[in-house]
Amino acid sequence: MNSLNIVYVITRSDVIGGASAHLLDLAEGVQAQGHKVTIIIGGSGMVVDIAKSRNLNCICLRNLVREISILTDLKCVFELRAMLKSLKPDLVHLHSAKAGMVGRLSAKSLGLRCVYTAHGWPFTEGVPSKKQAVYRNIERIMARLTNQIITVSEFDKRIAVDARVAKPAKLTVVHNGVSEVSDITRSEISHGLPPKLIMVARFEVPKDHQVAINALSQLKKLKWIMEFVGDGPDLAQAMELAHSLGLDDRIVFSGACNDVPSRLAAADIFVLASRWEGFPLVILEAMRAGLPVIASDVGGVKESVEHNVTGILVPRSSEKYMVSALEGLINNPALRTSMGKKGRAAFKANFTLETMLKKTLKVYEQVLQ
Repeated sequence: MNSLNIVYVITRSDVIGGASAHLLDLAEGVQAQGHKVTIIIGGSGMVVDIAKSRNLNCICLRNLVREISILTDLKCVFELRAMLKSLKPDLVHLHSAKAGMVGRLSAKSLGLRCVYTAHGWPFTEGVPSKKQAVYRNIERIMARLTNQIITVSEFDKRIAVDARVAKPAKLTVVHNGVSEVSDITRSEISHGLPPKLIMVARFEVPKDHQVAINALSQLKKLKWIMEFVGDGPDLAQAMELAHSLGLDDRIVFSGACNDVPSRLAAADIFVLASRWEGFPLVILEAMRAGLPVIASDVGGVKESVEHNVTGILVPRSSEKYMVSALEGLINNPALRTSMGKKGRAAFKANFTLETMLKKTLKVYEQVLQ
């Protein structure tokens, strides 16, 4: 493939989430292969700082914001359109719902080819039904302005087809991938020490910290330590719940951390409780570290976690099954090690950044042909 001029667009710069982490890795990988890369983003927060530290060119838009505002969003369309007209990209690749909408309107008005990655649909299972209906209609309209849509899971492709968002030919599945940042993996079983559990997630929907905390409160008789990594608007509420259940000495709230790989490697069990998901990057990071995974069976999670092989899947919002899964792994160090090793092998076989990069570049090639 000849060298391309590619523009990536994403909404938020103030927090590092799955979509922004994915975009940064993707943009860096594409640039390393000799293509010209520009990231356009709303605001000038930590994502911009990380991008610059990786020598990625970043342009900040004033009117690209997460909140819905007809006037601001209209201004954003024209602001982004002017930027795209100046950059003259071969391809525009859009990430996150808001950037996906304003980006497709801007790109279409200039006759530019565009790809949209849906990091979980806003009409997925678990989202309130009224919101599902609204977003289904919006995505059907937006799909007409898109050359190709990437879904991060087979689950998301299926629900898009079922919702008549687009025909199967316009939808390509590219599972998320993460880089082998290091060879840091969990230590062998530390006999005599309580197993350490860890959940890495922002404290806001769709994450369901309440289910995890309530489940842990029913396991006080067992020895364990839980670390929650992340910040967000619901952090204070979660801390209050843990305090009310008498878990102050068992649960650690570490806030946002920049050493997640090391923290995962120091843990024994990874937990992710969610109401809905796309295809969580953090599960892949846990598998990379050799951790067994306990996760809510939502979205594309089952496409990374093999039930009773690399981890345990529990029904959405089920404290009963969460308690059972936690108890089973806390009490069985040999099973933790076995699942963790199999998860590590599955990561290396299917979910590396290299695999994701190859599949994404193939989509670019198809669109440009």
